Amino acid sequence: MKQRPRIYYTDSQKALMWERRRQGDSLQKIAQLFNRNHSSVIQILAETGGIRPAQRCHSRLALTLAEREEISRAVVAGQSIRSIAAALGRAPSTVSREVRRNGGLEAYRATRADQCAWDRARRPKPCKLVVNPKLADIVAGKLQFQWSPEQIAGWLKQAYTGNKDFHVSHETIYRSLYIQARGALKKELLEHLRRSRNMRRSRHHTQKTDDHGRINGTVSISERPATAEDRAVPGHWEGDLLFGSHNSQIATLVERQTRYVMLVKTAGKDTASVVDALILNARKLPQELYKSLTWDRGKEMADHKRFTLDTHIQVYFCDPHQPWQRGSNENTNGLLRQYFPKGLDLSTYSQENLDDVARLLNERPRKTLNYQTPAQRFHECVASTG
Repeated sequence: MKQRPRIYYTDSQKALMWERRRQGDSLQKIAQLFNRNHSSVIQILAETGGIRPAQRCHSRLALTLAEREEISRAVVAGQSIRSIAAALGRAPSTVSREVRRNGGLEAYRATRADQCAWDRARRPKPCKLVVNPKLADIVAGKLQFQWSPEQIAGWLKQAYTGNKDFHVSHETIYRSLYIQARGALKKELLEHLRRSRNMRRSRHHTQKTDDHGRINGTVSISERPATAEDRAVPGHWEGDLLFGSHNSQIATLVERQTRYVMLVKTAGKDTASVVDALILNARKLPQELYKSLTWDRGKEMADHKRFTLDTHIQVYFCDPHQPWQRGSNENTNGLLRQYFPKGLDLSTYSQENLDDVARLLNERPRKTLNYQTPAQRFHECVASTG
């Protein structure tokens, strides 16, 4: 089989790759622009873990190529360093160092000097997690507890309020994980992220949309009380089914104000099984903390009227093909994939196992809660109702 000649991408081609990646195009679609297979694109993007390198540029204080050409011509003409500096409006020491480090008066050439200066300027700033190993150990420990980089960064600011040496941005943590050349965090810690990918994915990457059937007698989310919409009071929940392999599933519930999570084991995905499980779960909470439930258009809630009749909890439904309207639950399901990756048989988990996972998630600090935990907020609500 005849091999294709090795291709070397230009800087402009690489820039196009990164731009299309940012827009959410697939690797195969990007590769088609160059009539290549997606594996050739992966090699370029994977070098920096899917994170676009910062574009290099000349410092406004550095000598330009035009100035170096003036220096070269003046040196050949035999002019002094001071006269060259005066003509350029530069300090004599600047011109003297420039000539001395690039061959001296006898061998100075503008083009070569400019390239050497560009090469010498590639001095990456040391990563904060490399400079501060103790901070790196703290970050690594929290990652092993399934904390997200953003949660770690927010917690550090609160735990070390007066010590900025222990403050680090979530982006620095991500880059230290995905760009192994930094040498700060081990690659094995990637498996503790919510979504364990080898490269970061564009936030514009195409997501699947909901496409369930119709349910009779639904009450639209637009009729949900204003107190539920603005999260003014607790007790308004959002729910969905999280699916696994072998036709397994669990029901996920999240309270809108506190982001408190409950996981419910269901015998099946049929509406009778799901509604029966939700009714039993609803009876564990006082009415003040379970006022409404918002679901998407899944057929598992076709028997929603029986749920309302037995629990006195009104069920509201998202508009067709718009499951993002119950955003708290969509985000929670993304968090849960860290514990229940796709392809896992969820039927092997007991209700006790699900409660343990929910507890782990509820004890993780949230940015939207000012880095308090959902458990803290929810228990405050429980205490106030008592």
